[in-house]
This record gives sequence, C-alpha cells and structure tokens, in this order.
Amino acid sequence: MQQQKINISPAIIWISSLFLGILSSVPQLASHEFNWREAVVNSAITAAFSIIMWYLNIYLFNRNAGKRKQDISYSRLLMILAFGMVIMFGLAWIQQLILSHINFGPVMLMVEVRGILINLVCYMFLTLLQNNYAGQQVQLELEKVKSDNLGAQYELLKQQVNPHFLFNSLNTLKSMAETNDSETVDFIIKLSDFYRFTLESRKLDLITVQEEMKIIEAYLFLQKARFGDGISFTNGLKPGDLKTLIPPFTMQLLVENCIKHNIVSQSKPLHIKIYSSEDKIIIENPIQRKITTEESLGVGLDNIKMRFSHLLEQEIEIHSDEKIFQIKLPLIHEYYHH
Repeated sequence: MQQQKINISPAIIWISSLFLGILSSVPQLASHEFNWREAVVNSAITAAFSIIMWYLNIYLFNRNAGKRKQDISYSRLLMILAFGMVIMFGLAWIQQLILSHINFGPVMLMVEVRGILINLVCYMFLTLLQNNYAGQQVQLELEKVKSDNLGAQYELLKQQVNPHFLFNSLNTLKSMAETNDSETVDFIIKLSDFYRFTLESRKLDLITVQEEMKIIEAYLFLQKARFGDGISFTNGLKPGDLKTLIPPFTMQLLVENCIKHNIVSQSKPLHIKIYSSEDKIIIENPIQRKITTEESLGVGLDNIKMRFSHLLEQEIEIHSDEKIFQIKLPLIHEYYHH
C-alpha cells in the first residue's frame, strides 16, 4: 500500500505563517517602548521562517511517502530541527543587519527557541495528518475488501439451487410420463419456466413481488404434481404489494422451507399463506414438524437474512408460537443497492 502524499493548501501555509509572525510581535505591542520597525522585522522573520519550514517539512514527508511506517521518525525530526536552527540563525543574522542596535546574543537565543517551537508544531501537525491519511487509506482498502467479499458471497447466494428439488421434480416427471398423466406437458412447461426464472433472476438484485409470485406459482404447480391436495396456498397480497420489490427467490425459498420442514400429506395438508400487514409481507404456515427432516444445504433463512442484510441493511422478523410459523419481510418501495 503506497502512502498518499501530503498536500497542504498554500493559503493555509501563508495565512498560518502570517498569523505566527503577528503573534510573535504581541509582547512588543504590550511593551511601553514599542518600536514598529522592530515589530515588523520580527514578524517578517518569523513568518518567513514558518513558510520555509512548512515547505521543508512537506518535502521531507513526501519524499518518504512510500514507507509504511507511521510512527514518529526521530532521525527525521532531528534533521528537520537541525535544518531549522541553521535557517533561523541565517534569518536572525539578517535581522541583526537590519536592526544593528539590537544585542545579537539574547535575540539569537530567543529566535532559535521560537524556531524550534514552530518547527515542532509543523512536524507534529504533518505527522498527524500523514497518519490520518494512512489510516483513511487502510480503512478504504478494508471496506473495499469487505465489499468485494460480501459481493462474492451474495453472488454465491443467488446461485444456490437445491439439487434435491431438481431430483424430486425429475422423479415426479418420470412417474407422470409412465402413467400417461394428462398434465405431463404442463409439468414440463412449468419446470422449464421455473428454471428460466432462476437463470434470469440471478442477474438481478431485486425484482417485483409480482415477478416473484410467478416463480412461486410455477414452483407450487410442480409441488402439487408431487403432493396433490397435500398442499394448499392462499395469496392475500394487495395490488399495491405486487409493485414493491424483493430479492429474487426470497419467498420461493421460504415456501420451499415450509414444505421441507413440515409434514405434507393428503391426511394432513399443509396450508401456506402469503399476505401483507403493517408494511410487511408475511409468509405463514402451521407447524407440522416432520419426525425426520430433509438434509439442508444452507439454502433458506440464512440465505435470506444475508441477502436482506447485504442489499438493504434490514432484518427479517421470525415469529413462532409452536402452532403457527411466520416470517415477515420488509416491503421495499424503491430500489436500493449498497
């Protein structure tokens, strides 16, 4: 990871330097023996030193921008302080040439201390700024990795199709063909439609609820060919609900889960209801637990939770009172994509 170079606005450099120059003359302004010429020269020397040290520090920081180390470099700090003392000595000598009546020794000591303080402020400010840049870059890279990882996970989620369903469907088709069932052709068409929906929906993050209901209708037709009157279905969605959006195969996976985890038989039919309430789509079924459950491939609630979390940053609601099992999905009225 290359460290971003520091870029400070020239306006900030010059304004802050002028401010420091004026600030350095405040003690003289409070003095009874104020000399405007000394104050102007003192301010100019301080401002000039500050500008030089700003650019020198920025140059040295950017020269080492490729290094990953973010801690304070004491060798670089000592080098900058040494440079600063030499530069301030030169500026103090210029000040002595302009104001020859001033005692050079005490003035020299005062300006050197001032120069060290200004140098330290510039260095520490740029160090903090550099570390902030580096931290932001690391955060951006982590977010990118996280986003790429979530994207890859989501693509896998969209591509999950239960092979048991295909196996059972083909077995049902075989039985229908052997008995010359009149609905064999319809079964093949619905099976074809279902897998066409599967392939088309993989490309999309969200589809309308109306399109999702077509997937459910095709799926339930295939299941009724297998279970007969062992499955009943009620669609209580309103026309407005059908125009809302949903991650593809969300409700189909939930209906599949109902069949997978509950008894489905002529003597004990499984009734599945889909309706809306309080801005949520509700998938509901009576709890008729199987003694032995089918092997799960992880396609179901975890899949749906991750898809809603990835796309919408919303959670689904699950309610069970040992008699009725409900899952509530938030209605999506507009397209979201994170």
